[in-house]
Amino acid sequence: MATDSLFPILAIAGSLLLAASSGAIFKPGIWYDELNKPSWNPPDFLFPIAWTVLYIMIGYATYLVWRDAGPGEATLPLTFFAIQVILNGAWSYIFFGIKQMGWAMVEMTALWLSIVAMILTYMPINETAAYLLLPYLAWVSFAFFLNYTVRALNPDSGRDTVDEGDQA
Repeated sequence: MATDSLFPILAIAGSLLLAASSGAIFKPGIWYDELNKPSWNPPDFLFPIAWTVLYIMIGYATYLVWRDAGPGEATLPLTFFAIQVILNGAWSYIFFGIKQMGWAMVEMTALWLSIVAMILTYMPINETAAYLLLPYLAWVSFAFFLNYTVRALNPDSGRDTVDEGDQA
């Protein structure tokens, strides 16, 4: 493998590992365990499996776009890739780290839109890459509904408003 093709692979993989590390740092913990959850909430062991598969698909899709793009053609798709990496990593911090379920939904809306933008900008460059992102979009859509439902089942558990004791 040529050195010039190793850099984007390492950059893509490193970006995704950085996003994934947020989930390792900001874990569900006792707070999440004690929340009311819907009966259709997936078991905890499924989340790292699903995310591993999704990160591999996202990474490969992004590599295909980088590989197949003409001069200057990858700038916008890779910008959307970078945006979704940042948003992807931020969700764990917002939901589990600072326990802001409402803000996590706002953030996840931006993540969902960035994934749609990735799909739309990947499609003209490599259709397979765009299709590889559809499970990611489906998973984030499901996660949004789960986030919404957990918040609805636990209206007093998120810090979506400032408590009087939190004011300076």
